[in-house]
Amino acid sequence: MVIDPATTKYLIKAYIKADGIIEKSDVVGAIFGQTEGLLGDELDLRELQRSARVGRIEVELESKNGKSEGVITLPTSLDKVETVILAAAFESIDRVGPCKANITADQVEDVRVVRRKKVIERAKELLNKVMEEGKVEGASIADNVRQAVQVEEISNFGVDHCPAGPNIEKSDAIIIVEGRRDVLNLLKYGIKNVIAVGGTNIPKTVIGLTKERISTAFVDGDRGGELILKELLQTADIDFVARAPATREVEEIPQKLIMKALKNKIPAEQYAEMYDIKFEKRREKIDELQDKSPKKVKPEEKINEVKPKTETSKKDKTKEKIITDKQKRYGEILNEISGSLKAVLFDNNDKEIKKIPVRELTDSLKKSDNIYSVVFDGIITQRLLDIASSKNISEIVGIKLGNVVKKPTSVKILTKKDLG
Repeated sequence: MVIDPATTKYLIKAYIKADGIIEKSDVVGAIFGQTEGLLGDELDLRELQRSARVGRIEVELESKNGKSEGVITLPTSLDKVETVILAAAFESIDRVGPCKANITADQVEDVRVVRRKKVIERAKELLNKVMEEGKVEGASIADNVRQAVQVEEISNFGVDHCPAGPNIEKSDAIIIVEGRRDVLNLLKYGIKNVIAVGGTNIPKTVIGLTKERISTAFVDGDRGGELILKELLQTADIDFVARAPATREVEEIPQKLIMKALKNKIPAEQYAEMYDIKFEKRREKIDELQDKSPKKVKPEEKINEVKPKTETSKKDKTKEKIITDKQKRYGEILNEISGSLKAVLFDNNDKEIKKIPVRELTDSLKKSDNIYSVVFDGIITQRLLDIASSKNISEIVGIKLGNVVKKPTSVKILTKKDLG
């Protein structure tokens, strides 16, 4: 049905049922015939059509089991009152052709309201489409620019041509990842002191860098990441370990997870002890640290000096097991922080300086000169003892003693077992 949008105001919809088989022409004839003279000259249907105040009567019929049903529609440009009068007149028709029939004027639509609703709905669809396209295009532009910058920033470093960020040569700390895609993902979020090993065969370029820089191994959270990490721990001078969440890869994790993983890094010795990984720490950086920190002779060193073995009396053995009140307090503190991965630092007056995460312990010890004792929720490693000795720290209290070959005589070592 064609409706002139310039003239049509309302649309009459009526439903017809007839007890017999009828045609469209029968319905149209019945409407004109049975409404003629019913509503007066002003609303005579033929005159209204001639003056184009009503449109063409449309009928859609379906016949089934000897009966007919259908829909009648009539567009009008009459006012609201005249239109509903005309619709009511349809209901006065009780016969179509030879058949008894019933017509119900079920609905009078305001075409302008319906059209307005369609305009609004379509406008909403178009607006959503424009907004979505804008977001996609904006994101695409940002991604394209970011990727272009990443590609420009990534380079091949050293004789092994390792994929690396632009700050790898001048930075004091480096992050070691597996492959080129990992480097690109970190560059995306502004982390530029990164270099890739390219597999389990660790390049000499990376090994050399780890001897001079504070090195963090940042690997995938899967089996492959574990294998690369084991190789790094056994061949390079790794200081810290960071891992992507379980089953996730560094190349695909978002910024939030990258920053969280790097923030939660732990000392390499601690990681090796926790997972029973063979770990041989290179000593170049530690020796350099010790050379820069001349040791002061403390009275406690005389107490802890190794003396020739002599026959130890029962009295001496009993004396060795005596725990001081201060050490008892350390034991209580160790129990309090158990499971928290925290460390508590004390000055020479046994006053608490601060409480820090275990992952920051080695850095804090290197930077401080007023620490007297340390109580921490972790394993006492060789590197930690070397740093403690170089910084004149008197006591280290931890959960247990790791694979320590050389115990400094100046540092009192206590474990949870020792403190009962």
